[in-house]
Amino acid sequence: MEMRHRREVGANGSGGDMTAIAKFGAIALDSADPRGLGKFYRALLDFEVRYESDDLVVLQGGGVLLTVERVEDHKRPDWPGNEVPKQMHLDLFVTDLDSAEQAAIDCGAIKADFQPAPDRWRVLIDPSGHPFCLTIPAGAA
Repeated sequence: MEMRHRREVGANGSGGDMTAIAKFGAIALDSADPRGLGKFYRALLDFEVRYESDDLVVLQGGGVLLTVERVEDHKRPDWPGNEVPKQMHLDLFVTDLDSAEQAAIDCGAIKADFQPAPDRWRVLIDPSGHPFCLTIPAGAA
């Protein structure tokens, strides 16, 4: 059996001849209301709707697929608590934290009470309770 050698990814993201085990498909979010959460992320990210039903919404933009899938017994994460922990979160790059925060709130987000580093990123909560962060990319002026 031939094994492919993998090279470590450097700090600059270079990987040279590294062979991927998988190809990125989509980020999937659970929700009791896929249409509502899909509408929120469509407005927040200016993504296109690729498919929409009561059980599944597929959004696409910036080379990324974001799916919102119906889960009847979905429980909102109680971040920063751990009774119902967050399973994942999105880091969304912005150029201005204050204006992006307000725009996200206008789309339906709620600002989290706990803000661990508000000068570097802002934690908001989407309409289904998923925490997400607005942040300025490292090295951006």
